[in-house]
Amino acid sequence: MTDQQMLSLRPATPADQAAVDGLLARSYPALLAASYAPELLSVALPRITRARPELLACGTYWLALRGDRVVGAGGWTQNDPSAKETDPEMGHIRHVATDPDCLRLGIARSLMQRVMDEARAAGMQRLGCLSTLTAVPFYQAMGFAVLAAEDVQLPGGTLFPSVRMVCILSP
Repeated sequence: MTDQQMLSLRPATPADQAAVDGLLARSYPALLAASYAPELLSVALPRITRARPELLACGTYWLALRGDRVVGAGGWTQNDPSAKETDPEMGHIRHVATDPDCLRLGIARSLMQRVMDEARAAGMQRLGCLSTLTAVPFYQAMGFAVLAAEDVQLPGGTLFPSVRMVCILSP
């Protein structure tokens, strides 16, 4: 059986909080270290390595599992957490992560394909993404285009460099 065949996807639930927290805590420190200074990560990681309860309950946030182990997560919402207004034709990619021990196995690609198909079926014409510097090449490979560099202000005023991206969903 191939690595891809052993992968299953299912919607997250609030009961998955600890498993997603664990995934984020394994993934982000390891994968973001190549793009961000340790001092910045020491401020950012406590904020971004916690699963968001509203995502776990929304029905459009997915988990990738190998057996019973969560090895990937990601989803979409129609609301943009960084915007005051909602575009009814644009969805937003949310909190995507892959276990660093499971890279290059198609996990993130499988999650993103599910998310893109689901968003398209829900009537979205575009998906937006606020990407880490590390993930830009992945999103580009998934069809996203860079719009602009954007700093996210963390509590305390620290700026976290990110990249605003968009993907046009074909019918």
